[in-house]
Amino acid sequence: MLPPHFQPNSPRPFLKWAGGKKQLIAQYFPYFPQKFETYYEPFLGGGAVFFYLFRSRSIFQAVLTDINSELINTYCCIRDNVEQLILLLKEHQARHNKDYYYEVRSWNEGTPLQKAARLIYLNKTCFNGLYRENSQGKFNVPVGKYKNPQICHPDLLHSVSAALQLARIEVKPFDAVLDYAKSPQDFVYFDPPYYPLSSTSNFTAYSRYSFNEADQIRLRDIFAKLAERGVRVMLSNSDCPFIRALYSEFKIHEILATRAINSDANKRGKISELLVTSY
Repeated sequence: MLPPHFQPNSPRPFLKWAGGKKQLIAQYFPYFPQKFETYYEPFLGGGAVFFYLFRSRSIFQAVLTDINSELINTYCCIRDNVEQLILLLKEHQARHNKDYYYEVRSWNEGTPLQKAARLIYLNKTCFNGLYRENSQGKFNVPVGKYKNPQICHPDLLHSVSAALQLARIEVKPFDAVLDYAKSPQDFVYFDPPYYPLSSTSNFTAYSRYSFNEADQIRLRDIFAKLAERGVRVMLSNSDCPFIRALYSEFKIHEILATRAINSDANKRGKISELLVTSY
């Protein structure tokens, strides 16, 4: 069951993103605060929670940040220059094939708009919609096997652009939220790279910046500092003893998610995840 206020043409994630929360909103929405003035999302990714809140709540301020500069550039281009971006995506759509994919993947330079169009094009045509960078910060996912991928979706991009008009969008590390969120009128949602459940599931490097156990502990400390200020804080992560112990002083809720990315098809399916709230 979808949460209330959902309509097919409403703004929603425009990127396929590993760990995206689009399919979990129906389980999340009972835990969202009823009222808040400013929303902060320090691990923006696909932005599913922001888009849901935009659809379902009265006007609020939003500060959307991520350490991935290519991702943040794309959001800014959609907000500020969506028409030109659509034209570039239509060019990619017309020229798409396997050879063209690898040609575009090899590009290193370009204007902000060209880089945004490149990211969306690669995201829509790469294997499994998986964003991954190597240690040099270069996108390195192979082409996917799609017969007719929808690279340009003008109606969706227009609705996303409208939703982002009031948002502050910046490249920032997650700890920068401490400089902004300071009152009970603030709501912070953390969606970090999940703590690995096993040595073979250690998929934390969506970008060149890894996210290790020390980062998980630092994130918990920031969660606690925000909670002490009265900020309403929510966090998603894997269901494992390490995360349960880290957040044992807060409210922990179990969420049933579908694991979509796994090289072994037999290991894809339902899995328990955690949603932690300070309220």
